[in-house]
Amino acid sequence: MTYRVIAMAALLGSASTLHAGGLDRSGQDIGILFEDGNRFEFSFGRVSPSIDGTDVRGGGDTGNIAQDFNVIGGGLKYQYSDQLSFAVVVDEPFGSDVLYPAVPSSPSYGGTQATVDSFAITALARYKFNDSFSMHGGLRYQEVDATVALQGAGYGPLSGYRADFDSDGAVGYVIGAAFEKPDIAMRVALTYNSKITHDLSTLETSNGAPINPAGRTDTEVETPESLNLEFQTGVAADTLVFGSIRYARYSDTIVSPDVFNVLTGGASLTSIEDSTDYEIGVGRRFNDQWSGSIAIGYQRANGDDQVSPLAPTDGARYVSLGAKYQATSQFDVSLGVRYTELGDARATTQNTPQANFEDNSAVSVGVKFGYNF
Repeated sequence: MTYRVIAMAALLGSASTLHAGGLDRSGQDIGILFEDGNRFEFSFGRVSPSIDGTDVRGGGDTGNIAQDFNVIGGGLKYQYSDQLSFAVVVDEPFGSDVLYPAVPSSPSYGGTQATVDSFAITALARYKFNDSFSMHGGLRYQEVDATVALQGAGYGPLSGYRADFDSDGAVGYVIGAAFEKPDIAMRVALTYNSKITHDLSTLETSNGAPINPAGRTDTEVETPESLNLEFQTGVAADTLVFGSIRYARYSDTIVSPDVFNVLTGGASLTSIEDSTDYEIGVGRRFNDQWSGSIAIGYQRANGDDQVSPLAPTDGARYVSLGAKYQATSQFDVSLGVRYTELGDARATTQNTPQANFEDNSAVSVGVKFGYNF
């Protein structure tokens, strides 16, 4: 019986950036390293979240606090020899786009904003000891910048506080290993992504006026270390089962600029729990040109539904559909769409829930172009 590996559509971007699971956008995928031969990929995704709640204080709707966003990525892989290959991956690993509309009947957080942007380049190498075992690793250069503004009665005396974090670049590392059985298209790969420490030049203001006598100061921020476990195996001719588990240690992502640290007794602007995401799916090759996939995913809720207003959901479930068209022997196009249900939560500040968020969702669409050479 013959099995064939099926390349599934990349569903770029998820709504994970908008809930308590963290700021993930790309999942730090390095799948191109396992493609055959030399390959170039470019991908684009669009995410449209719908997240609104009911203000406990004013009784009105908060309006949609989640902004639509794009995710762009790409990669280049070169097969140097049968044993050794190299790849460069470009992605946007983390991000956030949250803005509470100024609504009179929703005074708790109107005007609150959180924007996080990131960019990363990862240089990787993979060495195959034999057809079954390989190791991979490399270095990741990453840039991060952010803006956080706290506004509304829900913040009490902190209302009007704003922190602008200038971009900073820093380096981390990636290391992993894989086990394969090519005759049944089986592969199990484990990849560790190190935390990366940034020193972000920070300007703190209150209602537009600088409040730090020292002017700009550096704020140390760690993006999380993570562990990706991915597997696939053939189960019938032209049929593949695949899945993944991703763990990210967000509890170490503390953001506490100097003045904010003093005013709050050491609190963090972020309040993000460690996240674990699970996915399982099946792919099918229909003919020489078309293949498709369906997958379901789950992000474990943290149990305590009192969360930061900058990430007012808890857990998630999703279903995704993908299709790949092999246009020529060298060129292929993959398309994907994902629908995500976001878990209910209560936005909490001053130890009091200020807004209830229920029945929220997001729709993601993505396209990936691949070229083998």
